[in-house]
Amino acid sequence: MKSFADYKDAADLRQSIFEQFGQLIASGIIKLPDWTGLHKAEIQIPTRDGQTLRAIVYHPESTEPGPLFMFFHGGGWVFGTPEYGEGWAYLLVKELGFTVVSVGYRVAPEHVFPTAMHDGWDAVKWCAENASTVSADPSKGFILGGTSAGSTVATVAAHEAVDANLSPHVTGVVLASPYLCHHDALPEVYKKHDSSWEEHKDGLILDRRGMDWFNDKYKPDPKSPLASPLLWSSHKNQPPTYLQVMGMDALRDVSLIYEHILREDGVPTKLDVFAGIPHGGPDFLPTHSVVQQALGGFKAGVEWILRQQF
Repeated sequence: MKSFADYKDAADLRQSIFEQFGQLIASGIIKLPDWTGLHKAEIQIPTRDGQTLRAIVYHPESTEPGPLFMFFHGGGWVFGTPEYGEGWAYLLVKELGFTVVSVGYRVAPEHVFPTAMHDGWDAVKWCAENASTVSADPSKGFILGGTSAGSTVATVAAHEAVDANLSPHVTGVVLASPYLCHHDALPEVYKKHDSSWEEHKDGLILDRRGMDWFNDKYKPDPKSPLASPLLWSSHKNQPPTYLQVMGMDALRDVSLIYEHILREDGVPTKLDVFAGIPHGGPDFLPTHSVVQQALGGFKAGVEWILRQQF
């Protein structure tokens, strides 16, 4: 498997991923969800700078609004579309009655840091203010979630929501293969606990060269909490948080450190670690048995979050 760093530019990477997923769909290895009897529609969400974000809303064909789940896709802040959330959305809508808004935040190199973070927070505020227009009732649950780079967007937005006393309140966070702190900014006290950074520097799917490639395009400020939400001034009052961590991910130990920090600050947490699986395994290894394990864990994690608020 090529490293992301082997692609000459972002456009080359996006085209390659588009073609690979097209081949997997055509061969039947990846099966698209059947949305018969369910509702799927595209919307535009306004941003602070007068632009709009393409998002997709999924919800049951019902007059009764369900809880709200906002999904932020992965892709190193360089690629990805709202459709990347369809696996999670299908389960949430069909089995748990959620309304899902999958947000297409702007990506690099056209839009560098902190655009993605601003877009995520703008989208959360808009959905909080306009939940009824997307057939959602946040009083039944208001969860932010994402995978990989999208988990950073979700985590930052959750902290922004607490700091701003957003109403309705965010009631949960779901993070898969999360990126929570730039390695250069990890506080010294935690560095002795971060062995995965070196152990899996040549990891499958996302290696050290790949991370450097993404950061070169995205241009984050490592010490900003918008790039490294583990550095946020306070994690107290964060909503219940469910994490899916991959055992062979260079980012594994920072995720475990973050979960520990949340617990120390009194935040309810639930953690699943998938041994022997690389970063983004459930997304990039569609034939692996871990996909069903991760979906099962995801459903259980969301159900656990819903129980925390009542």
